[in-house]
Amino acid sequence: MPRKPKAAPTEVFISHSSKNGKFVSRLNGVLAEHNVKSFVSKANIRGAQQWHDEIGTALKRCDWFLLVLSPQSVRSMWVKHEVIYALQASRYRGRIIPVLYKQCDKDALSWTLSAIEWIDFREDFDEACKQLFQIWQLGYRSK
Repeated sequence: MPRKPKAAPTEVFISHSSKNGKFVSRLNGVLAEHNVKSFVSKANIRGAQQWHDEIGTALKRCDWFLLVLSPQSVRSMWVKHEVIYALQASRYRGRIIPVLYKQCDKDALSWTLSAIEWIDFREDFDEACKQLFQIWQLGYRSK
């Protein structure tokens, strides 16, 4: 069943493992090209900033939550903390989008993730981006 379209994001929080940086950078670049503001910890936190405070502030500010799923992210304690926060925050209700980057056990992060429709990026990046942008009722232009 297709996902019901939602409003375009003000800012998207991208939860991920730092070991998936290349994929996250590509995804973040596509969002930027389409004027979708996003928060990615490595890109948005500079030097001596208190990174955990900056992540907490971003989680409270953003209105959409993208969860990059991979074997590395499901083992990450910090990704788990971010997911738990998003699942408990009412503003993220219906606004959590798991994106499958690499095959993994989603339930290792939270058993509730199996009830959330996810987007598969493993085969066709452009098609997956198109599906993501359809959720937000935004047009997607591939390069």
